[in-house]
Amino acid sequence: MRLLLDAHLSARRIVRPLRDLGHDVLALAEMRELDGLTDAQVLELATEQRRIVVTRNAKDFAPILRVWAEAGRRHHGCILLWSLRHDRFAAIVRGIAGELAARPRSRDWIDLTVAV
Repeated sequence: MRLLLDAHLSARRIVRPLRDLGHDVLALAEMRELDGLTDAQVLELATEQRRIVVTRNAKDFAPILRVWAEAGRRHHGCILLWSLRHDRFAAIVRGIAGELAARPRSRDWIDLTVAV
């Protein structure tokens, strides 16, 4: 699956395990040239690249996703990490992987937002 991990997610502890599972992961934490993107720009980039956004920033992304839905704008999915503590990396990876396994086709993620 094609993913875009927001800037505050560990490249070493989250990105690598997801890549090891075979996912195509673009991690903002690894790309200095993308530093400073607004949350709306992150969603735009993910949409352009047909990637699912993974973020801990539910507070800001939830309203943006609502605005997009009300405007009829499409996106390629979003996983909001609400309930997992930041330092529980293995649990975060399992939660993301579980959601991806439950919906293994890219088209299953169109306009879908899930909370982990």
